[in-house]
Amino acid sequence: MSSLSQAASSVEKRTNARYWIVVMLFIVTSFNYGDRATLSIAGSEMAKDIGLDPVGMGYVFSAFSWAYVIGQIPGGWLLDRFGSKRVYFWSIFIWSIFIWSMFTLLQGFVDIFSGFGIIVALFTLRFLVGLAEAPSFPGNSRIVAAWFPVQERGTAVSIFNSAQYFATVIFAPIMGWLTHEVGWSHVFFFMGGLGIVISFIWLKVIHEPNQHPGVNQKELEYIAAGGALINMDQQSTKVKVPFSVKWGQIKQLLGSRMMIGVYIGQYCINALTYFFITWFPVYLVQARGMSILKAGFVASVPAVCGFIGGVLGGIISDWLMRRTGSLNIARKTPIVMGMLLSMVMVFCNYVNVEWMIIGFMALAFFGKGIGALGWAVMADTAPKEISGLSGGLFNMFGNISGIVTPIAIGYIVGTTGSFNGALIYVGVHALIAVLSYLVLVGDIKRIELKPVAGQ
Repeated sequence: MSSLSQAASSVEKRTNARYWIVVMLFIVTSFNYGDRATLSIAGSEMAKDIGLDPVGMGYVFSAFSWAYVIGQIPGGWLLDRFGSKRVYFWSIFIWSIFIWSMFTLLQGFVDIFSGFGIIVALFTLRFLVGLAEAPSFPGNSRIVAAWFPVQERGTAVSIFNSAQYFATVIFAPIMGWLTHEVGWSHVFFFMGGLGIVISFIWLKVIHEPNQHPGVNQKELEYIAAGGALINMDQQSTKVKVPFSVKWGQIKQLLGSRMMIGVYIGQYCINALTYFFITWFPVYLVQARGMSILKAGFVASVPAVCGFIGGVLGGIISDWLMRRTGSLNIARKTPIVMGMLLSMVMVFCNYVNVEWMIIGFMALAFFGKGIGALGWAVMADTAPKEISGLSGGLFNMFGNISGIVTPIAIGYIVGTTGSFNGALIYVGVHALIAVLSYLVLVGDIKRIELKPVAGQ
C-alpha cells in the first residue's frame, strides 16, 4: 500500500491553481475599470443636465485620480505590513461594499442637488471611490509576484491589465444603452449593485500560495523555483519596520535611475489610458457627432483591439524571455513597439471618414495594449521587502497622469473648441514613454535595498 501511495505521488500532476488566481484578478480589475468609465459614458448627457462645461468635466473626471494617487503609498504600506489578502479583503469587502459600491450607487442621486452642489457632490463621491480602490493594482502586482514564476509573469500581468479594455467591451455598450433608454443615473445604480456581488466572490477565491486548498506541492515547488515569492505575506506579518526605515527605502527607489525611467514611462502610458476611459466617448459624441448609444458601441471596438494587444503583449514578452533570457529585451521590446504604434491616433485629426477614425483609434488602442507592461516591470524590479510600497509608489506616479490628463484635455478643448490638440497631447506622451525606456531605464533588474539606519 505504501509503495502504491509513493507511486501515485511520483506521477501526481502539477496543479494550476495560479490560473484561477489571475482569472479572479481579471474579473475584479474589469469591474474596477468599468466603474471608472461610468462618467465617460454618461458624461455628455449628464453635462447637459447639470450645465457642466469641458473644463468642469475635466475636473470631475480627475476626481478619482486625486484620491487614487493620495492613497497609493498608504495602501502599499498596508499591503507590506498586513499582506495582500487581508488588505485586499479590507479594501474590497469593507470599502467596496460601504464606499466603493455604495457611493457609486449614490452617484445616481446627484440630480437631487442643484447647480454647483451637483459638481461638488459628484467630485466628492468619485474622490471616495478613488480612495477605496487605491490598494487594487499594488495588490494585484504583489499577488502575481507571489504566485507566478518570472517566465509566466508577463502573461499574468497582461491578463489582469487587459481587463481595462475588456471592461470597455462589456460595460460601454451596457452603460450606453442604459443612458439612452432610462437615463444616465441608472449607470451608477447598475455598477454599484454589481460591485457588491463581486466583493463576496473575491473572498471565496483568493488565498496565499501556501494556504490555497487547490494547490499541490509540485505547483508550489515549480513557482518557487521560477522566482515566485510564495512566503511574501507570511514574512510581512512578522516584522514591524519603523517609518524612518521605510522612508530610507523609499529614497533608495527615488534615487534609482531605472525606477525614475519606469515612473516616467508609466505616467506617459497612463495618459493614453485616461484619455480612453474619460474623454474618448465624449470625443465620439462631441467631435464626431455620434449618439450616446452609438458611441457606447463604437468605443468597444478599440477596446477589443486593446484587449487583444494587452494579452498579446504579455505573451510576446514571456516568449522573448524564454528565447533570450533577457528581461531588457523581453519587457522593453513590446513597450517600445506598442507605444510607437499608439501614436497613429494623431492621424484622426486629418480624416473625417468614420471607419478610418475608428480604425486609427483601434490600432492605437492595440498598440497601447501591447505596451502596457509596466506592472510586469514592477513585479521584476520591486524589492521583496517593500513590494507593496514599491508598487504603490509606481502607481502613484503613473496615476498622477489621471489627474493631469483629463484636466489638460478639458482646457485644450475648452480653449480651442477642438480635440485636435488633445490627440497630439496624448500622442506626444506615447513618444516620451518610448524615450524613457530606451534612454533612462537601463538594465531591468530587481533592486537590492541597502541597510538603512535603524533597521
